Amino acid sequence: MSSINTNIASMTALQALRSTNADMLRTQNRISSGLRVADASDNAAYWSIATTMRGDHSSISTVSDALGLGSATAEIAAKGMESAIDIAGKIKDKLLAARTPGVDRSKIQSEISELQDSLKSVINGASFNGQNWLTGDSSTDTERSIVSSFTRSSDGSISIGTITVDLDATRLMDTASAGSGGSVSGILDETVSVGSGGSSAGTVLTLDIGELTDSADDLALIEAMVKHVDTAIGKMTDAASSLGAVKTRIDIQKNFADSMKAAIDKGIGQLVDADMNEESTRLQALQVKQQLSIQALSIANQGAQSILSLFR
Repeated sequence: MSSINTNIASMTALQALRSTNADMLRTQNRISSGLRVADASDNAAYWSIATTMRGDHSSISTVSDALGLGSATAEIAAKGMESAIDIAGKIKDKLLAARTPGVDRSKIQSEISELQDSLKSVINGASFNGQNWLTGDSSTDTERSIVSSFTRSSDGSISIGTITVDLDATRLMDTASAGSGGSVSGILDETVSVGSGGSSAGTVLTLDIGELTDSADDLALIEAMVKHVDTAIGKMTDAASSLGAVKTRIDIQKNFADSMKAAIDKGIGQLVDADMNEESTRLQALQVKQQLSIQALSIANQGAQSILSLFR
């Protein structure tokens, strides 16, 4: 039956054209954005997973930045410790020279004083981002916690890992006030004990041989100073080893965080990225379908015109 009110062929062709246009719009959006799943309406499950993974990627990136700062701080502290060990070794050499009877110890003390000032400068200067692991107040500053990991479990809960640095093991100078009833715990704050009574003769940073003579007691005091500085160097060497181990651990965690970021990027891409080869092929096919649909609609519309010939 032919009807001028209802053109079934035209309606069918129009419906096919609308469907093809919708498919073309979707394909063009994928090509322009590079995403197969751009929002929740494309694929709710994949979009939700990808959104969570993007959030985790951002968190892990922040962890990586924190580890980078921690690594730089540890490296600065380690370099400062190495310089401090070198200067302390020079102080020990000067004390050994002062042990020889007849030398001018006041001149040697002048050199030692310069080395002591240099040692303090190195310790105070080993700071990065406002943090100094070689000096500080032991009563309030005992450790540092560096964020090292961000983990999401299967139930969606998250956990944050940290690397703890024991500052009591690396502190060379303690800024705590011993005069107000407190105590100092820096490696270089320990005093030289002399004789059975344990009388104090200063620290590595304050010892003074300028007034010492060739008497047996004074020579024994110099020997005690040499031994004390050597002991301090040994402790600083252990502290340097600890700092090196901390830096190695931080670097390992940072490399792992960077690997995690790359893996998450790959996982997100597998879920939501569009296959450009596939989409370009689909677009060409849809363009052909669109042209055919337009041609079919044109033919269907022309069919109604043939009815007029029946009335001529």
